[in-house]
Amino acid sequence: MTIVEATNYFARQDQAPAVLQQRRQASGIRRELGLEPGEILVRREGNGPDVRWECRFPSCAAYEADMAARAGSEAFVQARRVMHTLVERFERHVYEVDDSR
Repeated sequence: MTIVEATNYFARQDQAPAVLQQRRQASGIRRELGLEPGEILVRREGNGPDVRWECRFPSCAAYEADMAARAGSEAFVQARRVMHTLVERFERHVYEVDDSR
């Protein structure tokens, strides 16, 4: 079962560029940890988060291992702390891919 994690970042006023830069830094830390960097999406139009990050995991176990690696990384924990100073709202959503096609 494929798991998709999606995180939405709603930037404080005038902080969207800093949110994007901080997400890029977090993705770099993921690479250093040997984790999939995921994909960063930047809002082009419409309502919604200024920045969105998505990553796919081949199983629940892989997702849980990824979460544990992040939690065990002081660099990633610090990047998360900085991000929370830049956003008004943060959302994390975790999905299972419907393979019933």
